[in-house]
Amino acid sequence: MKKALITGITGQDGSYLAELLLNKGYEVHGLIRRSSTFNTDRIDHIYVDPHDAKAKLFLHYGDMTDSGQLTNLIYNIQPDEIYNLAAQSHVKVSFDMPEFTGEITAIGTTRILEAIRRSGIKTKFYQASSSEMFGDAPAPQNEETPFRPRSPYAIAKVYAYWMVRNYREGYNLFAVNGILFNHESPKRGETFVTRKITKAIARIKYNLQDKLYLGNLEAKRDWGYAPDYVEAMWLMLQQDEPMDLVIATGECHSVKEFLEESFSYAGMDWKEYVEIDKRYFRPTEVEFLLGDASKARKILGWEPKVGFKELVKIMVDADIKELENMKRYQDIIRQIINQQERNNNTGFTQSLKVRSG
Repeated sequence: MKKALITGITGQDGSYLAELLLNKGYEVHGLIRRSSTFNTDRIDHIYVDPHDAKAKLFLHYGDMTDSGQLTNLIYNIQPDEIYNLAAQSHVKVSFDMPEFTGEITAIGTTRILEAIRRSGIKTKFYQASSSEMFGDAPAPQNEETPFRPRSPYAIAKVYAYWMVRNYREGYNLFAVNGILFNHESPKRGETFVTRKITKAIARIKYNLQDKLYLGNLEAKRDWGYAPDYVEAMWLMLQQDEPMDLVIATGECHSVKEFLEESFSYAGMDWKEYVEIDKRYFRPTEVEFLLGDASKARKILGWEPKVGFKELVKIMVDADIKELENMKRYQDIIRQIINQQERNNNTGFTQSLKVRSG
């Protein structure tokens, strides 16, 4: 049985990757941050009590800032594969928290690479690189396109990318960069623009929200489906030789197009609900990202299975269904409470009759 360690297992990609690896018979270990509230909702459905003989998913408290703990964890688990998906990954937030972004996204990757080197274990390492590293470089972007990062997040990812290259060439580690373009799903964080849009549609339909406030609608992105992309991650670590690859659909759409497609699918006109808020504009914008994944298609045999329109439908349907289920649950609770109140009132009335009689 192969063992895999996933940092960022509670995120969108981490949860889908854990599902994939468990289905392939892996023993999966995940790094999670200690928190006073539960933050494992994306993986609760695959979690089994570790004392159960059937358990194949094990969670470990840790942090990307603790090199000693990372080294001990890697040495004790002895994973065959390590997937580093942990990061402060919100581009807009990285402008507000540049130091923290660098500490987690850049230096955190170095800590894992150094832990692998120091522990001496034989493992394959995957680094989640990002299309944001290309910045305003001419499209389409591929493995040979120079990086021109336009945000603290992108700069941190470029740092991590070159550290992977250096450890691969300097210490002969099997370490690769997956340069993934935007990939979305119903598990996407609610502050990311695609999920912000689809969640707003559901809330507007149920009169829980009036307006949706967004920033730059002209930004164009190469959007894919997250489960397709985690399969590419796994395929990259099944190769005989390590190599960095771009993973993308090769199709580009603007935020405005995503708005039009998603609102139209829900039977609504986005222009009636969307307003522009300058707070959501970045100090330096990335206008056009379009990936050329021809190398990955040739070497991995990888192809995206879900196209743009289907992706939009999946996300809109999921958010509407989630809200419908929530309201249905609330209605059931309300009925139970009302019934209890009626029973209590009936009991109180009968008690009065007995006493008066």
